[in-house]
Amino acid sequence: MDIDFSEDEIQRYSRHILLREVGGTGQAKLKAARVLVIGAGGLGSPLLLYLAAAGIGTIGVVDDDRVELSNLQRQVAHTTDRIGVPKVESAARAAAALNPEVRVEAHALRLAPGNALDLVSRYDIVCDGTDNFATRFLVADACVLAKRTLVSAAVLRFEGQLSVFKPHQGGPCYRCLYPEPPPPGVVPTCSEAGVLGAVTGVMGTLQATEVLKEILGIGESLSGQLLVWDALAARFRTIRLRPDPSCALCGPNARIKDLTAHGVPAGSACAV
Repeated sequence: MDIDFSEDEIQRYSRHILLREVGGTGQAKLKAARVLVIGAGGLGSPLLLYLAAAGIGTIGVVDDDRVELSNLQRQVAHTTDRIGVPKVESAARAAAALNPEVRVEAHALRLAPGNALDLVSRYDIVCDGTDNFATRFLVADACVLAKRTLVSAAVLRFEGQLSVFKPHQGGPCYRCLYPEPPPPGVVPTCSEAGVLGAVTGVMGTLQATEVLKEILGIGESLSGQLLVWDALAARFRTIRLRPDPSCALCGPNARIKDLTAHGVPAGSACAV
């Protein structure tokens, strides 16, 4: 792998290069990687910033919403003077200000069955930071069909969840954990129930850490594990996950072969 870096890059990434588990070869892997972030909100903001800071070569951002005042309590990639600006544009500005070496591909669109598979297929790893089950299941199904690793995080009130789904490498998929979306209205969204802003920061940062680990091939993957954080109790716990042999998406007799059963998710990408 080409590890030819400029002097500025060597200085910028020096703390990575000093790590035995990363070094110049690992930093070159980060530079060559393509990561898609779906949702430029509470999770997507810290995720995007840490991916840019780490030197991920190409970061795609999907969101069709605009920055609102109520976002700024947790969506730290955006600023007060960018209220009304498309979130993907604001996120791209934030990433460029932090690291101009990184390329940001802004997708100001609503993820839908007609574009999800093509978009997901353009990247190596996909990160879900959305806040509605319709989009979450659409992303999860597209990742399995495209054989892409999915790093998925979720937050609500004072709690967060995180896992990595790699059924193409023998791990469980999102539907092994949640076979079907819950009925409408059963699980509230952050806009309905609220969320402590810093909780999204922690979970988005953990999400970024798992992305970097996957690209570098270091540490223990969260594939097959669900990390649950209770911020009020200051407690993490891990739940073991296994592939479901009856899973409709990744099981031996999978019934889901395409995305035609998905309706178009209402609203925007609905980032947390």
